[in-house]
Amino acid sequence: MAAPAPPLPPQFKSLQHHLRTAQEHEKRDPVVAYYCRLYAMQTGMKIDSKSPECRKFLSKLMDQLESLKKQLGDSESITNEVVGSAHVENYALKMFLYADNEDRAGRFHKNMVKSFYTSSLLLDTLAVFGALTEENLHYRKYARWKATYIHNCLKKGETPQAGPVAMEGYEDEDEEGGFAFQPPPAAHPSSSTYVPGDMPSSNYTGIQIPPGAHAPANTPAEVPHNTGVASSTVVQPTPQNIPTVDPSLYNPGSKGDVRLTPEDFTRAQKYCKYAGSALQYEDVNTAVQNLQKALKLLTTGRE
Repeated sequence: MAAPAPPLPPQFKSLQHHLRTAQEHEKRDPVVAYYCRLYAMQTGMKIDSKSPECRKFLSKLMDQLESLKKQLGDSESITNEVVGSAHVENYALKMFLYADNEDRAGRFHKNMVKSFYTSSLLLDTLAVFGALTEENLHYRKYARWKATYIHNCLKKGETPQAGPVAMEGYEDEDEEGGFAFQPPPAAHPSSSTYVPGDMPSSNYTGIQIPPGAHAPANTPAEVPHNTGVASSTVVQPTPQNIPTVDPSLYNPGSKGDVRLTPEDFTRAQKYCKYAGSALQYEDVNTAVQNLQKALKLLTTGRE
């Protein structure tokens, strides 16, 4: 376990939730903990790397990162950025999907609020790998808004509206790091409405996630007893429709005419890592689809 860090300087207050998420995941998923701290480190350096208290804090944070890196050894999620990015992105979007499913089913509880909010924090951390995609920017904003909206409704004893509604009046977190959202009036169609379903329902930045997928085993908190789910309920594995493999991929023909760029290799590698990550969730459909994409790209030079 990483050594405790010194008190958080006021300048780094915006990073407190990312650091708390790292602490919560030290045992559940050390890779997630590592990248949360790396994000805090990189962001903190941009905020203030000169004042004594900030330099001291960043120095201790760097020690924590080194300790975690040694603990993880030769983990490919740490040594290979493509694998690390896929790991964190898959984790964040699985958490998002769990919260979104609970929301659409009208099951409002603290666990789903935390799942929405934590998924937005993990999408923040993808910045260590480069600029976020448009899709992830949308999911981050929507997840943070939903967490804020439902949190405030529950706090006031009101019943939130299930599913996507207009994001009118949304303000991001206040400077205290709390929730600053004022619930909107009754939802109605609006140009400011963001509906996740408007985007391909099973495609999150190239990761095929089937609707209704279960939450990851390490969702932040236990599901409360008042969520409407009977404790005796036995969840049966969801039957999976395995996609048909394109016969042409079995006979790619001559590879001599295919010229692959470094970007092609990176994308193919990413598809393979998405497939491996999907298999961790026993999601065969996702694994097959991403492997087919990688094979097609490598054999034809096209996606």
